[in-house]
Amino acid sequence: MKTTIVILSDPKSGSEESLGRVFNALAVAYDTKNAGDDVGIIFQGAGTRWPEALQKEDNPVHELFEAVKDKVLGVSSGCSDVFGGNPSGFDLVNDNKVPGTSGLPSLYNLQKQGHNVLIF
Repeated sequence: MKTTIVILSDPKSGSEESLGRVFNALAVAYDTKNAGDDVGIIFQGAGTRWPEALQKEDNPVHELFEAVKDKVLGVSSGCSDVFGGNPSGFDLVNDNKVPGTSGLPSLYNLQKQGHNVLIF
């Protein structure tokens, strides 16, 4: 089984819902990784702000992030341009050449390659 997890939630909202979304997304990645299945994480939309926040040791889900950060496929290039984020050094993903942007991840291509795409 192949799964790609897309994180859209915005850490700047400061809400429990946003934290809950990223926590559950990373928990699914952890579960899938430990099952030995193919899993990847993409930060997209305002979610491009999460990598920097998650790398801080005082973040409540920092330890979980550390356990799955090897599964991060990258950060949406176009979304990073718009929303900021990604001083983290993760790859920029831009295989969907949306006009007027530097490109976004192609969720279509992931599905075509047999990935289950989960959005948080």
